[in-house]
Amino acid sequence: MSTSTSNANSAYHNLQSINANNDAYQFLEEVDSDESLAFAKAENVKCLEALGNPEDSELYQKLLKVLENNDRIPYGTKVGNVFGNPKEGLIYNFWKDDKNIKGLLRRTTMSSYVNSNPIWEPVLDVDKLAEKDGISWVSKGNVPLPVSRDDVDKSENRSVVSRTLIRLSDGGADAIYVKEFCLKSKLFVSELPSGGEDDPLANVGFELPEAKSRILYKSRDVLLVGSDFGPGTMTDSGYPMIFKEWVRGTKLEDAPIVFQGEKTDVSVSVAIDDERYRNGHLLETHTRSTSFYTSRVRVRKLRPEHLYAVNDPRRKDIPEPPEFVWLDIPDDSDPYFFSTAMTVELRSEWNVGGKTYKKGSLLYCDFDEFISKGKENVSFSILFEPTDNRALNGFTATQNFITLRVVEDVKSKLVVMRFCQESKKFVVEGGDEEAQICESDIWAVDRRAGDDVWCDISSFTQPSTLYKTNINDIKTNTTSAIESSAARIKSLPPQYDAENVDVVQKMATSADGTMVPYFIVKRKDTVYDGNNPTLLYGYGGFEISLTPHYVSTQGVSWLERGGVYVEANIRGGGEYGPRWHQAALKENRMKAYEDFIAVGEDLCKSGICKPSTLGARGGSNGGLLMGMMLVLRPDLFGAIHCAVPLLDMKRFHLLLAGASWMAEYGNPDEDFENYLHKYSPFHLIDPEKDYSPFLVTTSTRDDRVHPAHARKMVKKLQDVGKGLWPVYYYENIEGGHGGASNSKQQAFMLTLAYNFLWNTLSNGRSN
Repeated sequence: MSTSTSNANSAYHNLQSINANNDAYQFLEEVDSDESLAFAKAENVKCLEALGNPEDSELYQKLLKVLENNDRIPYGTKVGNVFGNPKEGLIYNFWKDDKNIKGLLRRTTMSSYVNSNPIWEPVLDVDKLAEKDGISWVSKGNVPLPVSRDDVDKSENRSVVSRTLIRLSDGGADAIYVKEFCLKSKLFVSELPSGGEDDPLANVGFELPEAKSRILYKSRDVLLVGSDFGPGTMTDSGYPMIFKEWVRGTKLEDAPIVFQGEKTDVSVSVAIDDERYRNGHLLETHTRSTSFYTSRVRVRKLRPEHLYAVNDPRRKDIPEPPEFVWLDIPDDSDPYFFSTAMTVELRSEWNVGGKTYKKGSLLYCDFDEFISKGKENVSFSILFEPTDNRALNGFTATQNFITLRVVEDVKSKLVVMRFCQESKKFVVEGGDEEAQICESDIWAVDRRAGDDVWCDISSFTQPSTLYKTNINDIKTNTTSAIESSAARIKSLPPQYDAENVDVVQKMATSADGTMVPYFIVKRKDTVYDGNNPTLLYGYGGFEISLTPHYVSTQGVSWLERGGVYVEANIRGGGEYGPRWHQAALKENRMKAYEDFIAVGEDLCKSGICKPSTLGARGGSNGGLLMGMMLVLRPDLFGAIHCAVPLLDMKRFHLLLAGASWMAEYGNPDEDFENYLHKYSPFHLIDPEKDYSPFLVTTSTRDDRVHPAHARKMVKKLQDVGKGLWPVYYYENIEGGHGGASNSKQQAFMLTLAYNFLWNTLSNGRSN
């Protein structure tokens, strides 16, 4: 362990007298108390007085233009077909611009969408709805009624999607309100005219009050609902513990419970997996997420009639569905169903059937054989097996194909595989020959209706381009074939001048000898004199990979000014699969911080920057990373931006969704004195240190990572440092975990952060 990280243990024990007063900051855990909000508002004023109002900055206008640019790609989702025209697909898009601040749900036909200027039809205007209701609504998407589960006479022979569940948040929180919406009339169901005696439920819609709800249609008149049903119905992490089956026209409190987890679970979920369009099964699955990375799944086969309410006449004489069967697979693996096959993605080594499969592998077998014969007697095949530099970063499916997203040393590679109905095996059909420094993605246009796909390709300097093609036409050298032969739907115009910018991948050596990759995005004529304001970004947690992507806001805010932008692929992420993530779990968390420090030191050693011109930025788990950089290596960084962070690792499990992260960090009740104290920045504030300029930002409405983490850290820094340390704090009153609920707020927060970093690091240049 490096000297800086090993000192974290002794630092904590040497700061006992200071930490004895930590309880005095708990008043800031009251999110909306007068005292907490007064603190936040006072700090906001002080922050803008010190750093300037972002709205007065030229950068604010530039970023707002990027965020509200009408030339952005209007990514759409095919949701059934046009009403009255079952041969024409219908594309939905949610759009924000300077006229639609909160956003507009709109739609167009497929033939219009693929043209350069689609004709859009408004469906739901969230700005008007917010004004009408007097609530600062933020759209959280919607959950359509699948055509395969709708009534034939209500969906034009199951060709159009007639209903959807609109999810709305007050101010951007994770908790949502739910209201059922009629897509044909473009009205909430409760606003529809009465159907009289012929249809007494015509204007009876499903609606739910604010909660962290999970919802899906089982059929047109049956909803599967996980929500806050009162005391004892939510997990310790604040997510649903109970699912009910709610029939239209009945009271939710009377709905029967169909699945229940444990209080200590992270959450429970229910799904209907309809593989009939692939000649497969109709399945109902129930999942207990026992931790962030482990779950238990039970499954049963259904007949189509089982989707209806129990007392529905269509279920007459239909036998009850079979009992659920718990899948006998590792708790930390993820199952997925494709036709008659079941895939299993492994996070740990699995010894089964006399064979050992590597962690990070993707296996599959015949589902019926697995259930009837058991795991030891079924034949597993390998879809993907990792190597030291190669990992699976997810996969996507069409009707007949699976496309694997593979990363090789953080470079992108696609592998195309077809499912053969005769042999019940997957066969490799093609893909990329070489991995590339880009982000290449494929997803189905409508996986129930063929193998047409959308494709999106971008890189750090190449704006995204959206294509449409068929998977059969891009099986050879897939990424190149997309660019050369697929129909180009729309390209994002360059958002910054990248003509003289190049991308270089480097490796830094961490304290234990591990090689840590990172990408440098810089001007080609960059002089290695240490005077380049350099921004190092990192995350390093929850198996999330940072792969090459177009950096529009970083380009405008940083690269165009002549700065250098760097992304570090530190341990804790998923860049090399589960092993890379697990190397920095719990008591090994310091490895992630050592990796980030190693990249920072490597940058300074190269001459591209020096500590006074090196800044760092990260949010959420990356905010914890930033807090650790402040307390561990203030000598290495000239400025740090810490966004929506968690920083108090002794109480994180007691605040909002914090209990769900114990699989990542540990249980403070058991592990704080053992190791968690080593990476709890709130407990490592040292009056003898000379801390870097430190900007902390968060949102009052963040109901995932509690704003108290940021509030308490800032208040304690002010108290211990007696106001002498350069600490700045801004709390957006709206925004949720993203920190901003609309484009103007987002531009404001980005400008505040980038101007702080740029101005501070520019002052660190040599004269």
